[in-house]
Amino acid sequence: MEELYRLNKYLSDAGVCSRRAADAAIEAGEVMVNGQPAQMGMKVSSSDVVFFKGKPVSNVGKKQVLIAYNKPAGIVCTAEKREKNNIVDHLNYPERIYPIGRLDKDSTGLLLLTNQGDLVNKIMRAVNAHEKEYIVTTDKEITADFIKRMSAGVYLTELDTTTRKCQVTKLGPNKFKIILTQGLNRQIRRMCQELGYRVRTLKRVRIMNIELGDLKEDTYRDVTSDELKKLNKMLEGSKN
Repeated sequence: MEELYRLNKYLSDAGVCSRRAADAAIEAGEVMVNGQPAQMGMKVSSSDVVFFKGKPVSNVGKKQVLIAYNKPAGIVCTAEKREKNNIVDHLNYPERIYPIGRLDKDSTGLLLLTNQGDLVNKIMRAVNAHEKEYIVTTDKEITADFIKRMSAGVYLTELDTTTRKCQVTKLGPNKFKIILTQGLNRQIRRMCQELGYRVRTLKRVRIMNIELGDLKEDTYRDVTSDELKKLNKMLEGSKN
């Protein structure tokens, strides 16, 4: 059984701040544990993912986990227990892990999960512009104008922002590949909607150098040492 520590002591022992300052930060909502706001008096273990004022708190000696999972439709990328289809309970992984980013409930494909807070930050921060690749099918035929407009960036009315330029390639009458370097909420679906299209299926097939490949749906694998080595090389200089 893992040893539990009071969160304020955990932060103090990590050299982040004093216990008193930790309590103040927790009360102010500046401490997150496994993606959720921390509570006063709570306890954590070495496998929990802890953030202090947006920065990960490392755990020396913690077993590092990074897995690739082929998410099916219907699973929700949250650790929130109130969501009956939450990914953490669904996987029931022996270590406490947390998804890196999201795939919406109706989308499928590659999702990375880890217990390394700094890795979450480096991959997810938009300023780092790391590539994510998707295969999308739509309800109408893909035209040259659609490819041109998607590639150039689309103004999203609901979010009042224009997407970054991206790579878009037609794969079939109703299918295209898109490579994004940002992750706005339901971005691809919103982009298609603005251009008069509706997404039928959306699958993520790559995150940076890690590919979905032939991984079966609703199964996961450990990221290989070669993949991890290349990933860390790509992450050099990334902000966390």
